[in-house]
Amino acid sequence: MLSSYLTMAAILFCIGLYGALSKRNAVIVLMSVELMLNAVNLNLVAFSKYGVVPSLTGQIFSLFTISVAAAEVAVGVAILIALFRARGVVNVDEFNEMRR
Repeated sequence: MLSSYLTMAAILFCIGLYGALSKRNAVIVLMSVELMLNAVNLNLVAFSKYGVVPSLTGQIFSLFTISVAAAEVAVGVAILIALFRARGVVNVDEFNEMRR
């Protein structure tokens, strides 16, 4: 049972890693990072339930990770909106300079 959770988390993490490394749109990159964080959360909950000593520790860490991810998304989207207003693009290739 644990192996199916770990396989699913590995697949989700690989999809997120592919999206973060290959896509040019900053919104897609942020979504890919969230997908990788969700894969980590799945691992935490699976090990919490099926570990040697089942406890709520993994689920508590998962809630902490979810709250950090929500804060990261709020800051990331605010930065993207500011960059879009300043430059008119959201491609990560265009963000190599601080000022133009």
